[in-house]
Amino acid sequence: MSTPLRLGTRGSALAMAQSGHVAEAITAATGRAVELVEVVTAGDRSSAPVQRLGVGVFVSALRDALTAGTIDLAVHSYKDLPTAGASGLHVAAVPPRQDPRDALVATGGRTLAELPAGAVVGTGALRRIAQLHALGLHLEVTPIRGNVDSRLARVLGPDADLDAVVVARAGLARLGRTDVITETLDPMLMLPAPAQGALAVECRADDSDLVELLAVLDHAPSRAAVVAERALLATLEAGCSAPVAAYAELAEGENGDEIYLRGAVISPDGSRDLRLSRTGTPADAAEIGKALAAELLELGADSILGHEGSTGPGTQQFGSTE
Repeated sequence: MSTPLRLGTRGSALAMAQSGHVAEAITAATGRAVELVEVVTAGDRSSAPVQRLGVGVFVSALRDALTAGTIDLAVHSYKDLPTAGASGLHVAAVPPRQDPRDALVATGGRTLAELPAGAVVGTGALRRIAQLHALGLHLEVTPIRGNVDSRLARVLGPDADLDAVVVARAGLARLGRTDVITETLDPMLMLPAPAQGALAVECRADDSDLVELLAVLDHAPSRAAVVAERALLATLEAGCSAPVAAYAELAEGENGDEIYLRGAVISPDGSRDLRLSRTGTPADAAEIGKALAAELLELGADSILGHEGSTGPGTQQFGSTE
């Protein structure tokens, strides 16, 4: 027990912050020391749009290191994980989820409604691009990539070339940068990506001692919400570039806790926007997600997803939290 646990992480400021929070939580809860081990992923070495890089671009190197035994556990932004599990690996904990909503950072402290027609808004996710188009605000939306600081610099820096960016609020919160947010976007306007704001703490499935140790970090409501959202995603069998959104909330119902799941499939130009919701118990989280996906497919979601190309079950990949 005196040997520090080796926690694998991407080297970006956000990834290091997320992993640092998990390391501190492990030490506080168990007394076990943890050291961070930086692992460079294919996504970190490329500036190409995420949807062109392939499935698992931000996680495969970490999983390879886990399998090889060069690290003991890894921390992922949960929305980066393909929906299919990795053989021999186990998500041992889903810590309490950060606010999963998207955030606007705009010049002049403006909200989305205050941006004029023609304002240039940057974002890295087709899901966000599609929903911005669907709002009919006549904004010019441009795809961008890069870490949180580089995205913010395009609005707030001396060489700013954008009127606003839309990013995950969770990333800003973990970096202590919520002060730059000019509006936290209502999910009625901008539904988050499945599992946005959640972390996955993964280890080898046969490391029973570590599986048991990490279980202390697991937050049941956060895990149930993520299970529902990712079940919807997996059932849709969406391709890498399909704009799919989902958001599950837990609330107290008449007969105990209930999950309220909203899901959407939006065409990239925003002209088709299918949105549905469904409720159920946390124990049925996966079934709720599957059922809602089936309803979306009945309404024609497959025709929207078909234009983007399907890569088969369990292969959805969204952009990094950054």
